[in-house]
Amino acid sequence: MRLSVIGCGYLGAVHAAAMASLGHEVVGVDTDGKKVDRLAAGKAPFFEPGLDELLADAVASGRLRFTTDIAEAAQASLHFLAVGTPPSEGADAADVSFVDAAVAALVPHLKPGDVVAGKSTVPVGTAARLSPQIEATGAALVWNPEFLREGWAVNDTVEPDRIVVGVSGPGADAAVEVMREVYRSALSRGCPLLVTDWPTAELVKVAANAFLATKISFINAMAEIAEVVGADVTQLADALGHDDRIGRRFLGAGIGFGGGCLPKDIRAFAARAEELGRTESVAFLREVDAINLRRRQRAVDLVVDALGGDLVGRRVAVLGAAFKPHSDDVRDSPGLAVAVMLRGLGAEVVVTDPAALENARRIHPQLEYATAAEDALAGASAVVLVTEWDQYRRELSPSDAGALVARRLIVDGRNCLDAQVWRDAGWEYHGMGRR
Repeated sequence: MRLSVIGCGYLGAVHAAAMASLGHEVVGVDTDGKKVDRLAAGKAPFFEPGLDELLADAVASGRLRFTTDIAEAAQASLHFLAVGTPPSEGADAADVSFVDAAVAALVPHLKPGDVVAGKSTVPVGTAARLSPQIEATGAALVWNPEFLREGWAVNDTVEPDRIVVGVSGPGADAAVEVMREVYRSALSRGCPLLVTDWPTAELVKVAANAFLATKISFINAMAEIAEVVGADVTQLADALGHDDRIGRRFLGAGIGFGGGCLPKDIRAFAARAEELGRTESVAFLREVDAINLRRRQRAVDLVVDALGGDLVGRRVAVLGAAFKPHSDDVRDSPGLAVAVMLRGLGAEVVVTDPAALENARRIHPQLEYATAAEDALAGASAVVLVTEWDQYRRELSPSDAGALVARRLIVDGRNCLDAQVWRDAGWEYHGMGRR
């Protein structure tokens, strides 16, 4: 099939490359000329495992190209909208101006029978608002939300765990068949296709993120209680996880979630509910957000307490900058927030990360950065693990690290280390909600 992908940021670049790898002919459109040039050279403008190889192969094959001219999208019959929906300036509500601009630019190039598939995470009601101008061209609008996990985005696109297609109107059946064709490879392997109405499809992504955020904040709330009574939240999570109604995944207590999706989406969801007159329905999400933010402060408090209340001039090594491993995304990174708070208390903070240092330095130039973990550890009075990269959780030797630091003190902000192993190596170990 001939496809266009409008917007080539994280979502769009991955989707375009993945669709081309499945044999479709794809043109990616973006207004950022530098980004387009980099993508056209087969290089991703961000770190995502496997994406550079996928891009290079697809571009070399001729199935994938990139342009700043949206008129070239006219050659396609299926158009994916993959632009961002960041928070509005000074508010939690999603800014859909990029979606509106993309549709306005695309409409003059639509033909009868074309299908426009929205992938951006938007406030419920957006599809109904956009549909008249799209349907006036004879094209149909579907909403096809994305469910990418940063660090696993390529696999999640090529082998999704479900495909949701929201449709409405007289062209719905034909549009669904187009979507069946573009996702034929995944469907042939048994991936379920769920056909819904527009509002349901729009709600799926934000509802999923709200649920995951709630589960994470729940176990972090339990960590707060565990710290008071002397319980171990990791053992508590293990016990809860054996209940198949609950499950163990996303019950990892620590410094909380971050990134460009969960925090943004739960705040935008709450803002949209307020607009709809249903503030009380998702009022709990405000507390979910508050619990999450408290955990960052708790990690800082552990460092302060362990160092006797005075951080001035004390060197602190922060292991991690990305909000999660296998990513260079530092948006709303809990780890960077901890680093900034520690520096504000007078500490000499040194941050290291396998992939995210450039992005972190651009946002927080006041921090010190080290490419090698060994350089960050040298002379440190405290170590704070904030991103659970394998380089830290599996490959970092307590004895080797102990030979570098000034004091063997570590705060495990992700509860991902074997506490006994570190203690046996002479470290003072502090976890989140652990004895």
